[in-house]
Amino acid sequence: MYIEEVSIVNFKNIKENKVRFSPRLNCFIGNNGAGKTNMLDAVYYLSFCKSFFNSIDSLNINHAENYFMLQGNYIRRDSNEIISCGLQKGQKKQFKRNSKVYKKLAEHIGLLPLVMITPSDVNLILGGSDERRKFMDGVISQYNQNYLDDLLKYNRALQQRNNLLKQFVSDKYFDAELLGIWDSQLVEYGTRIHEERKKFVEKLIPVFQEYYTFISQGNEEVGLIHQSDFYDNNFEELLRESTPKDRMVQHTTVGIHKDDLELKIGDYPIKKLGSQGQNKTYLVALKLAQFNFIKQISELNPILLLDDIFDKLDQNRVEQIVKVVTGDQFGQIFITDTNREHLDGIIRKMETDFRIFYVESGTVKDLK
Repeated sequence: MYIEEVSIVNFKNIKENKVRFSPRLNCFIGNNGAGKTNMLDAVYYLSFCKSFFNSIDSLNINHAENYFMLQGNYIRRDSNEIISCGLQKGQKKQFKRNSKVYKKLAEHIGLLPLVMITPSDVNLILGGSDERRKFMDGVISQYNQNYLDDLLKYNRALQQRNNLLKQFVSDKYFDAELLGIWDSQLVEYGTRIHEERKKFVEKLIPVFQEYYTFISQGNEEVGLIHQSDFYDNNFEELLRESTPKDRMVQHTTVGIHKDDLELKIGDYPIKKLGSQGQNKTYLVALKLAQFNFIKQISELNPILLLDDIFDKLDQNRVEQIVKVVTGDQFGQIFITDTNREHLDGIIRKMETDFRIFYVESGTVKDLK
């Protein structure tokens, strides 16, 4: 699977561009702030119905305009797919597949599998547990529509339960039977979510460790542990036991919304001991394992976006990453960098079809 062409109007600093891509390797060079990352984000948007960087859609509209439009032409399993998106300030976003409007954006997730590696991934290490839950949910949702549906229903039930806990305090009463309605929904959806997360992490770990060992050339050992209340406890019992505390703090203190991933280097949290290079290696290995996992499940080669990933890495690790991504197991790749030498080195090693684009002030020029 690959994207043949993208048309962009008023997306961030890109006023208007139509760019035709190589089905294999696409390199974007230019200074910081030129718009290289915005090009990748436009491709990401067409897969996930949202920006990788801005959760508020209106922030993706060029500041001088009141709308943006994106359209991508894809080859997927030997058939053509035209995906388009339009957003006008103050109106609802509209997503189309082959001119047909989606009733629910969730129907689109997973159609165009994609993995993006970017410097902001460091939030997986340095940020809170919500960042790591988003990582798990984002991967699983790409291949399991039922999981995404369960997740949405769980979050709605959680919000209703929390609202009820606040209402009990404000109105000075308590109704255990009413609370139990939301408890049963949390248990139903949460149990299935836990099982999917458990299976995902179990399959991800060995592939992740293999990539890290290759990139670091065996210099460090890493680990990944899924932390959840569900491993040692029954969720229904946990909710019942936590009710007095939940009433006091006015929110639900147990459940899959408290899950986390423990990221380790050696026997210690990488958050505390990892160097910048080790953190970067960890994240690249994790995302490449994600790529491998999605590829096996979807039986499609995801698009791989590599945004300025070589910074903070020594030359040996850069070369090892290049060896990995230039392998036959990868399909279409997009790379941004300010350093032309990195890109030339990748091109020499791949010996495949490629295009290089120069980006300046939101304008993209094909350096044929």
